[in-house]
Amino acid sequence: MRAVEMCSHTRLLLFVILNVVLVDSKYQNRRSTRKFPVVFRFGTATAAYQVEGGWNEDGKTESIWDYLTHTNPRAIRDGSNGDTAANSYYLYKRDVEMMRELGLDYYRFSLSWPRILPTAFPDKINEAGVEYYNNLIDEMLKYNIEPVVTIYHWDLPQKLQKMGGWSNPYIIDWYSDFARVCFKLFGHKVKKWITINEPAQICDFGYGRDLLAPMLQIPGVADYICARNLLLAHAKAYHIYDKEFRPKQNGAIFISLSAQFYSYEFDKYKEAALEANDFNWAIYSYPIFSKTGDFPPSMKKRVARKSAEQGFFRTRLPELNPEEIAFIKGTSDYFGLNHYFSYYVYRNDSVNGTFESPSTDDDLGVATYFGDRWQIGESNATMFVPKGFYYLLTKIRNDYNNPPVFVTENGFSTRGGLRDDDRVTYYRYYISAMLDAIAEGSDIRAYTAWSMMDNFEWTAGYTERFGLYEVDFSSPNRTRTPRKSAFIYKQIVRTRELDWYYEPESYVMTIDKGH
Repeated sequence: MRAVEMCSHTRLLLFVILNVVLVDSKYQNRRSTRKFPVVFRFGTATAAYQVEGGWNEDGKTESIWDYLTHTNPRAIRDGSNGDTAANSYYLYKRDVEMMRELGLDYYRFSLSWPRILPTAFPDKINEAGVEYYNNLIDEMLKYNIEPVVTIYHWDLPQKLQKMGGWSNPYIIDWYSDFARVCFKLFGHKVKKWITINEPAQICDFGYGRDLLAPMLQIPGVADYICARNLLLAHAKAYHIYDKEFRPKQNGAIFISLSAQFYSYEFDKYKEAALEANDFNWAIYSYPIFSKTGDFPPSMKKRVARKSAEQGFFRTRLPELNPEEIAFIKGTSDYFGLNHYFSYYVYRNDSVNGTFESPSTDDDLGVATYFGDRWQIGESNATMFVPKGFYYLLTKIRNDYNNPPVFVTENGFSTRGGLRDDDRVTYYRYYISAMLDAIAEGSDIRAYTAWSMMDNFEWTAGYTERFGLYEVDFSSPNRTRTPRKSAFIYKQIVRTRELDWYYEPESYVMTIDKGH
């Protein structure tokens, strides 16, 4: 039974349990209205393949997600695809209307590589694709909503995948060429660029495992090669923008890293937790934000030792030479952060031999688990661990000399419906955890809710719903309807305050109409 369907007494009891058991003592008794810094900014996010649809229209060619969903629909939980998705390719004006309803400062969206460059290379630019993005950007700017544009959010042209994709070192040039085209086409309007979204998922889930396209499943080898190439591709795009475009366009450019926080219940696993963070996300942040650059020392040491034990002639983690280390270091104007939940880890004899060898899991040698009562609601796609968000933000501040942080994604999954009190609880506590980090000195500039509307959630298809707006995927019009969380988020954006007790009247009216 969902919490929103319980009687008010039961809901109150659940709320008290969550507050006492799940929330660190630092958050208890924080029941008053909390204010944001005056310059703080709020937005929402989506990605091209997840919302646009129009998968083969107006000159767009095939991406790795088009190929996967069409040739292997069983890889998607409900057998669905993004052929139409939320149909934003045609409904972008309604999307901007939703941005206005929420009062957003900015909207983060991505550009489809095969929609702009149908051959995957800059020899041919698809004018229809360029027109679509110009129309979206112009509609946003008309209402003073800033476009925050992700250049690459997982939809690699299938042609490039046939040539090795992110495991081919030529991807450094292929990607940076695409980035240069984007800067030329849209840089006079776009002042915030995100080079690449979630490199850990691209490389680990797509090359080391079979969790995301292209599902290569070559662990401990292809994922590490991908990591090296991706970091160099990101850095090359950064330097292109910094030298050729920033002087005239005056924008900012950064990478968006997915970082779930790895912690421990027992002190003897402290080192294991530190190394779990290194392997799972610092593999990308350390080369960019640390004082020394390069891959994390703990990771280099463990992979080299494991590789030697396995009979490899050299470490499976590609070594960065001094020129490459210097080229990557410092190449992000913000620490772009996607965060959803946390893990506990342990490392003991029971872990030995449980992972495929070679693999990143075997190199790291830890097991993960969730704490009791971390799940709220029906879905287990995200967990409720707000203190983990606080600890992560604090770690970023301490490890990397307090870089400016741009939270590029944070959100909660449900199984649908407008009554999303679980999502409201999640947002309130995670935003409060972020405010605690700000109060202690973390330089956090912006917060982005994932996502503005329901979309195609990759291998979960449409079974998981992250949207502030519910999308009716059975309707030809893809009707968008605000959930309670949309009204809560709107209030936060409008007042620049977190009000624990605010209940939106308009939401009650929507529910009373039978939704």
